[in-house]
Amino acid sequence: MSKGFNLEYASLDHSKWRNLPPPPSFSTFTPSSKAPAKASAAAASSYASLKEKRAWDLAIAPAKSLPMQAFMLYMSGGGVQIFSMGIVFMLLLTPFKNIAGMNAAFTPFAPTPASVKSLKVLPLQKIAYIACNLLTLAVGLWKCRSMGLLPTGTGDWLAFETRGMAPELSLL
Repeated sequence: MSKGFNLEYASLDHSKWRNLPPPPSFSTFTPSSKAPAKASAAAASSYASLKEKRAWDLAIAPAKSLPMQAFMLYMSGGGVQIFSMGIVFMLLLTPFKNIAGMNAAFTPFAPTPASVKSLKVLPLQKIAYIACNLLTLAVGLWKCRSMGLLPTGTGDWLAFETRGMAPELSLL
């Protein structure tokens, strides 16, 4: 440590620095009575629009992941193997989990904490979220049908078919 070096900030001449222009993209603050109210209103409206934009991003997120899931289904093949069954199970289970946790997912975007449990909060975003999850479920059911796991043919229901008396036995 050097003994004789002390920097005294009070002795610096500030007058030569006051005439410099502000840096680029730096807004100067002018204190007035209306400026803080306008600034806070503008900040609140921009924050609300940002929250709404983020809510829409969350609402269409399941649809954004559909191309990757469809590619995974295509690559898993049409047979009934453990890998393809795991992907189909994930594709069928995820929409139900997403819809069940919908209110918790949209909680950060709610306008007030008191109205979080209401369905009236962000209704269009929630409807879009449900529609995108149902679209994901439809892709999973289509894959189940193409793998032969859904009972869609008449031969799948033979155990429940009732038969009448055979004509040879009905004469007796």
